[in-house]
Amino acid sequence: MSGAASVLERWLAPIPREPFAHLPTPIEPMSRLSEAVGGGARLHAKRDDYAGFATGGNKARQIEFYFGEALAEGCDTVVITGAVQSNFVRCTAAAAARLGMRCHIQLEDRVAGKGDEYHGGGNVLLDKLFGATLSTFPVGEDEGAADTRLEEIADELRSEGRKPYVIHLSPGYKPLSALGYVRAMGETLDQADAAGMNISNIVLCSGSAATHAGTLVGLRLAGSNIPVIGSCVRRTADLQAPRVAQVIGLLQDLLGCGDVVDTAEIDCRDNWFAGGYGKLDDSTREALEMAGRLEGIPVDPTYTAKSMAAMIGLGRAGAFEADTDVLWIHTGGLPGLFAYWRDIYPDVVKF
Repeated sequence: MSGAASVLERWLAPIPREPFAHLPTPIEPMSRLSEAVGGGARLHAKRDDYAGFATGGNKARQIEFYFGEALAEGCDTVVITGAVQSNFVRCTAAAAARLGMRCHIQLEDRVAGKGDEYHGGGNVLLDKLFGATLSTFPVGEDEGAADTRLEEIADELRSEGRKPYVIHLSPGYKPLSALGYVRAMGETLDQADAAGMNISNIVLCSGSAATHAGTLVGLRLAGSNIPVIGSCVRRTADLQAPRVAQVIGLLQDLLGCGDVVDTAEIDCRDNWFAGGYGKLDDSTREALEMAGRLEGIPVDPTYTAKSMAAMIGLGRAGAFEADTDVLWIHTGGLPGLFAYWRDIYPDVVKF
């Protein structure tokens, strides 16, 4: 290990981690997409959908620090909440299965009007295959209430003699998931250096804020000033930017690194938000098709199609400097794609 990765590992070494992700994930050029978008910048994908574990994605990196702490505390059960098609709970269920732990998942119905393929396919199918116990929570947009119910479930498990580890949803808790992207930036910067890349911008999804915050803190700790653009997938930019700032503050406190990120650097864009979490518009559909037909890259409507749409839109608008490299982080989400087929191609069964 050398370069940026070595620098960041020194900050992360005291924090327990249980490895799951298949690393390093590659950086691939998207030459045909670059040509179609125009503007002269070279577009690349950091393929964290290739992170391997439980179909990959950014959550494979993020759960490592949660399970590191859970094992250090001797826990035998993990309790987590998330949307019906949550990638986070899917990876958590798989990790618990690998470690011989029980997993209780609370699913929040955040997207109205979905049918059986949404509530039973995609990530939900995998949750069941990985052996998780599923329960539902009727409110989709109340993180505090969802966390309160998690604690009630944990108390019920304790009464049964279990030792649960709770992964909360609200941003005020220890941001262990963000550490996954602090660590990822060491890997990414060393890869870019070895390839002679000149990264002018990083584009990613901004939802829970863990990936966004971890990326910014990791870059700055490694001495990089690359700007990071977060495409909003859960809430509008005026609400998302303070959330990212809150997670960055907690993360800096956790690492004891001081204030390495200026809040003025937090860049959240909601031009491609498409009206809400899990909703699609023309830009989402265009991104799905351009990624698929030009690069053979599957993206999902909830997360990665929206960050792909942001990169396409910004590139067309001339926001990226010509003859530089723009890095889009593919945060995964493939299973959820299959739960949205009626929204993408409603006539697919009629081919």
